Amino acid sequence: MNHPNVYGAQRLPDHSVTGHGATSVFLLHGAFGAKEYWLRQTEALVAAGYRVIAWDAPGYGLSPMPEDFSIESAARACVALVEARGTDTNILLGHSMGGMIAQRTFDYCPERVHGLILSSTSAAFGGRGGEWQKKFVADRVAPLDAGKSIPEYAPLMLENMFGPGSANSNTDLVVQVISRMREETFRAAIEAVTHYEGRDVLPKMNIPVLCVAGEHDLSAAPPAVMEKMASKIQSSEFVCMPGVGHFGWAEDPEVYNKHMLQFLTKNFN
Repeated sequence: MNHPNVYGAQRLPDHSVTGHGATSVFLLHGAFGAKEYWLRQTEALVAAGYRVIAWDAPGYGLSPMPEDFSIESAARACVALVEARGTDTNILLGHSMGGMIAQRTFDYCPERVHGLILSSTSAAFGGRGGEWQKKFVADRVAPLDAGKSIPEYAPLMLENMFGPGSANSNTDLVVQVISRMREETFRAAIEAVTHYEGRDVLPKMNIPVLCVAGEHDLSAAPPAVMEKMASKIQSSEFVCMPGVGHFGWAEDPEVYNKHMLQFLTKNFN
């Protein structure tokens, strides 16, 4: 299959490679994020014998911003990364926007993706240009339009996305990493998420898939929405983590990592 040369031979998205092994787990952060916030997952995966590749999506960290920022363009960049850094077995763990990118990456190169962990994400965000989508974007960029910087308003925005009482040193890291985002990336990512339509990919998934939701994630990726998505995938498992919101892997990494490793052990060892 010929893939558009988004990064290709010129430059891959910035990424880290940690650990060794024949099974690689690619960590794809959300619209709010960067590769540094996967610390606890990287530790757990490497200790269990997996090789971990954590990327900065196009426009994040040191990865250049593409001319056309979209889930599809990011997925093409992810294909280039998997082809360049992948091993015999490749698992994509995508959170939120990263889960959308993971789904479309599988669609573009199913022969190279052997499993998916879809975390607090969905297969679609409604319809392009709908009133709910416009409000979603406006609510999140309004502080920028009012002259606030991301470090000024990100902590409160993220606090509202965590489950009650779940703040800890790991969620502090999430806030620190997200506070370093560039404004242009923040705006482009929020817009891209609302345009994604990937329900066509779900019936094609003939690989093991784990869908992980958070009990209190009622606005970004509600558990009922994720459970419905899982029902459309033939080889899927659905887990709803109690007590957490949108960032379950940071709010309760012990429980999240347990589900992650059980899924990997069951299907790829």
